[in-house]
Amino acid sequence: MGYAQVYADWQTDPEAFWMKAAEAIDWERKPSAALDATRAPCYQWFTDGLTNTCWNAVDRHVAAGRGEQLAIIHDSPVTQSQTRLTYAELQDRTARLAGALQAKGVTKGDRVIIYMPMIPEALVAMLACARIGAIHSVVFGGFAANELAVRIDDCTPKAILAASCGIEPARILPYKPLLDAAIAQASHKPEFCVILQRPQVSAELTLGRDHDWTTLTETAPPAPCVPVEGTHPAYILYTSGTTGAPKGVVRPTGGHMVALHWTMRAIYNCGPGDVFWAASDVGWVVGHSYICYAPLLAGCTTVVFEGKPVGTPDAGTYWRVIEEHNVRALFTAPTALRAIKREDPEGALVQNYDLTSLKALYLAGERADPDTIQWAQRHLNVPVIDHWWQTETGWAIAANPMGIEALPVKIGSPSVAMPGYAVHVLDEAGHPVPPGTLGAIAVKLPLPPGTLPGLWNAEARFNKSYLAHFPGYYETGDAGYVDEDGYLYIMARTDDVINVAGHRLSTGAMEEVLASHPDVAECAVIGVADALKGQSPLGFLCLNRGCEREISAITAECVQLMRDRIGPVADFKRALVVNRLPKTRSGKILRGTMVKIADGTEWKMPATIDDPAILDEIGDALRSLGLGKA
Repeated sequence: MGYAQVYADWQTDPEAFWMKAAEAIDWERKPSAALDATRAPCYQWFTDGLTNTCWNAVDRHVAAGRGEQLAIIHDSPVTQSQTRLTYAELQDRTARLAGALQAKGVTKGDRVIIYMPMIPEALVAMLACARIGAIHSVVFGGFAANELAVRIDDCTPKAILAASCGIEPARILPYKPLLDAAIAQASHKPEFCVILQRPQVSAELTLGRDHDWTTLTETAPPAPCVPVEGTHPAYILYTSGTTGAPKGVVRPTGGHMVALHWTMRAIYNCGPGDVFWAASDVGWVVGHSYICYAPLLAGCTTVVFEGKPVGTPDAGTYWRVIEEHNVRALFTAPTALRAIKREDPEGALVQNYDLTSLKALYLAGERADPDTIQWAQRHLNVPVIDHWWQTETGWAIAANPMGIEALPVKIGSPSVAMPGYAVHVLDEAGHPVPPGTLGAIAVKLPLPPGTLPGLWNAEARFNKSYLAHFPGYYETGDAGYVDEDGYLYIMARTDDVINVAGHRLSTGAMEEVLASHPDVAECAVIGVADALKGQSPLGFLCLNRGCEREISAITAECVQLMRDRIGPVADFKRALVVNRLPKTRSGKILRGTMVKIADGTEWKMPATIDDPAILDEIGDALRSLGLGKA
C-alpha cells in the first residue's frame, strides 16, 4: 500500500486508523475509542486505556525472548570508551532505579527532574520514571543554574536525578555546583537528589538530601511496571529558548507510544534488531522521541553518542560510529552536517569508512539547505530525507515515509504531510492561499496522537500560543508554502519573514541562495530595521576551512547571486563574513537575537546559547557596518 492510500485511509476514518496503530502497543486495558473530543479544542487520545511505557520499551522485548539483544550502545569519544547494554540489563537497571525511587516515596504523578549528559543512565532515569508513573522533565545537562531553578519551580519535582559532570571536547563541566545553586535559588525544594558519580569528577554530596546513585540502586528491590491512563503525562519538556515563564510541553503516555511506534517503520523503515542513531541530546525533543523511546518501543538498538560532529577527534567521527555499530539510519541536524562539510568540504574522510549498513540519512531541527543535502547525497550515496516537526508535536508533521513508499525527493522540501496532520497554508486572515504562495502553516484540529494536549499548568497560555490566532487550527509558527504536488516547503519562522518595501520575503529562500556559493559553509539572513523600506536583509557568511579568497570578492558574488536568483525585490546589498553563527545547544541559529543586536534594541542572553562569546563577535561585525549600539 502506497503513501496516497495510507493517507487517504487516515482521512476517511481517523479513529479506525489510530485504533489499528494502537494494536502494536501492549495495553493492560485496551482503549474503547481513539479520540476524546469532550474538551475540544484540547483533544485527547486513548483516554480509557491503561498501559505502561517502560513495559512496552523494555520488558516486553525480554518477555519475548530477546533479552540478549543490544538495547543501548553508548559511544563516547570524549572519554574514549564504549558501553553496551542488552534489553535484559536495561530492564534490571531500570527496575532497580525505579525501586529506589519508590522506596524514597516517588509515586505515580510525582515529577522528577533529570539533569544528565549523554550517558546510558539518562535513558535508565527516563524509563525508571515511566515504570512507576512518575512524570520526568529532562533539563539539558549543564544548563545554567537560573534556568534549572525556573524549571524546578514550574514542575515542582519530588526528586532530581543528576550526574556529577558532563564532558565537552575541551573541558569537564561539573554539574553539582549548578544543581546546588539552582536549588538554592528555587522556591520549591526537592525532597532528595540522586547523583551518579562519574570517574572524571566526584561531586560532594549534601548530607541528608543527596544520595549516591550506585549505593542507592544496588540493593533496591526491582519495581514492577505501574499501569497508567492513556492520557497520563509521560513527561514535561520545556521548549528551548524560553524567556520569562517556561513553556512546558506535556506528552501523554498512550498517544506518545502509538505514534512513535508507528513512525519507526513508516518513516524510518527500522524494526527489531536494527541499529538506529539520533545524533542529538536527551535534553531535546529528538532525544526523547528518537534516542530513548521510539527505537526501544520498536525493539531497535539505539546509539547514545557523547561527542560532537567535529573535534572528537575529527570530522569523520560520525562515519566511524556508523561503520563500527552497523547503523541503519542516522538522524541529525543540518547544522551538524554543515560543521562536517566546513571541515571536510571534499568529503575525503567519508572514504575512510565502510558505510554499507547506512540506508538513509534523516535531517530535522532547522531548514536543510539544498547545498548541504547535495553534499551528503554525493558523499554518502544514500537517500537524504529532510523532515519537519516540533517539540510540541513530538514526531514528524511532514516527512518522506520511507517504510511505506520512498517518494521522489524534492530538495528543499520535507516532502508531504503524515497521516494525522491536515496541513494548510493560511493568510493573515486565516484563509487558505493558492499553491506556491507563502503563508502561515497551520494544522487542522485535532492534532494526532503523541502531540501536546496542552502546557503544564498553563491552559490559557496554550490557547493563546497555538489556538487563538487561527480558530480550529494549531498554529505552527512556521511560514512556507505547498506546491501543486502537495509537497510542503518550510521557509522561515513566521517572525523571520521580512517585509522589504511591502514585499513579504522569506529569509530561508535567501539563505538557500547564499548556501549555494561554493565558498560558503553556513549562513544566516536577518531583516534589519530600515527607515525607508521597513526592513532590509543582511547576510552572515561562514566560509569553508582553507578558503583564502578575498572576502570582498565573495560578498560581491553573493550579492549578485541574490539578484540573479531572487531579483532586485530582495534588496540584498550587504553580507558579513563571520567565523561562526550564534546557536542554541540544539543547533538553531539565534536570528531573533541577532536582529535585536543589529537594531540596537534591548535583548536578553538566550538561556540555551551554545557560546555567549559569539554574540560579542556578531556585535563587532555589525558595528563595522554602522549597525547596533556602539
